[in-house]
Amino acid sequence: MTFLEKIFERLETNPQAPVLREFSDGQLVSVTAGELLALIEQAWRFLDARGLKQGDRCALLAPNSIRWAALDLAMMAHGLIVVPLYARQAPAELAGMIANSTPTLICCADAAIAGELRKHLDSDVPTALFDEIFTWSNTAPATPHRHAEADPVTIIYTSGTSGEPKGVILNAGNVNHMIGCTNARLDRLMGPRNAPDRIFHYLPFCFAGSWILLLTALSRSSTLTLSADLTKLADEMKAAAPDYFMNVPTLLERVRTKVEESIQKRGGFATKLFEFARGGYFRKHKGEPRLVGSLALLLARKLMFPGIRANIGPNLKALICGSAPLCLETQLFYLMIGIPVLQVYGLTETTAICTMDDPRKFEPGRVGPAIPGVEMKTANDGEILVRGPNIFPGYWQRPAETAKALAGGWFHTGDIGDVDANGNWALTGRVKNLIILNSGHNIAPEPIEEKLSSALPEAQQVVLLGNQRSFLAALITVAGNGSGNGAYQAHIQSVLNAANANLPHYKQIRAFHLVSELFSVENGLLTANGKLKRDAIAARYAGEIETMYQKRLA
Repeated sequence: MTFLEKIFERLETNPQAPVLREFSDGQLVSVTAGELLALIEQAWRFLDARGLKQGDRCALLAPNSIRWAALDLAMMAHGLIVVPLYARQAPAELAGMIANSTPTLICCADAAIAGELRKHLDSDVPTALFDEIFTWSNTAPATPHRHAEADPVTIIYTSGTSGEPKGVILNAGNVNHMIGCTNARLDRLMGPRNAPDRIFHYLPFCFAGSWILLLTALSRSSTLTLSADLTKLADEMKAAAPDYFMNVPTLLERVRTKVEESIQKRGGFATKLFEFARGGYFRKHKGEPRLVGSLALLLARKLMFPGIRANIGPNLKALICGSAPLCLETQLFYLMIGIPVLQVYGLTETTAICTMDDPRKFEPGRVGPAIPGVEMKTANDGEILVRGPNIFPGYWQRPAETAKALAGGWFHTGDIGDVDANGNWALTGRVKNLIILNSGHNIAPEPIEEKLSSALPEAQQVVLLGNQRSFLAALITVAGNGSGNGAYQAHIQSVLNAANANLPHYKQIRAFHLVSELFSVENGLLTANGKLKRDAIAARYAGEIETMYQKRLA
């Protein structure tokens, strides 16, 4: 049975069960399994009436919504290849993806999105709005397409951290395998229960991991609550009261920072108790327990942590984190207050997942073992190589890049990592991000950037520099007027001095430049999923970088 057949079977078996909810104008709108099926059939009939045929590409450009999910399922059930696009991405970049994928139809949430996109399109691709699609009155029978394992079901574009985004083809076999793996892991997390899983979700469905979670939720007994407004995230998360939800490190670190700042403001006994408890927990993790810290930890678990945990999510069994490695201290913070953070590692090309933490036993700071059926190893240079039924068949219209990525029968991830004796993997950097000093030393910037970010909570972003230069330097973004504040510059230098004391000479940061403009998707310095566009950042601040190095060498 294919993943689509499993989803439809689940929806048909219990048509009265609520399956999807979304926040709209402050209200929680819900659809049952039967109502979702009706929306899928309505969208299927619309697509059929437009004459779309099996194998046609169909772009889907909209924020997350119940109708997004219904249209995605209808497209796949019609045998179409779905091209999901990020609604917040720059229209010019979206136009490039559309030019590459050549869809027969573009489905947009509203006229505003469609209008902005049309300004950048070279060809006149037909566009359909959701209101048109979901008011279609044709009553032709909907006959779902049955996919063979090799049938493409989607083309998902990569984030483009190191160049032009590439269209990753995923087929039915990739998704069939992945949904089986994610369901098995969630069964371990939830254990035997009669009630449906309660899931909260805010990450865009156009990203592979987010899409896999949607399909997994629809294939099992669960209610998935969608949030599309990041400004209301905290309130909507509380209203959803989830058992688990997927995250990126940025949000978890932001929540941790707010909690710690709130406790610091309280002062007195609460602040001291928290500091002693945190120190005790971190030392315990290192195998260095001390009596005072252990006693403080016991007391905090009774008096303080239950309130913190309830404020984040009273029903949380776990938080799931992917997209990038999570700072170890942040993962330990959540474990300390009683909320496990389970890490997932993968790329779009691996159908979003290669490894997943086992809820029953996991190692903080690592991203878990390879999922069943998947092999992983490291090349001589430390690059992680993967093969298995989760590996994509190729990039859309890019045979040379496909051959390079799949050379030797293994997918070359571009990530650097290692595996411990228990099979748990850790990520230490990206091959393309390696900084090679003119001394010949190779340095992965990510671990150093992570440590500096932890030591400088006021800093928004840290980017390490130094390729083909004699020493490392850093760009550090700060909000407001901090970049021109002499006292703050002195504070930064003191933090760097402390960090350098524990680093070998070639990893020491000898200069820095403060930037008042935060890197963002809108200014072209972050990818759609929040990763640094290092080449674009280096080009934007080329003058400042050169001045910084010349000043240091003078």
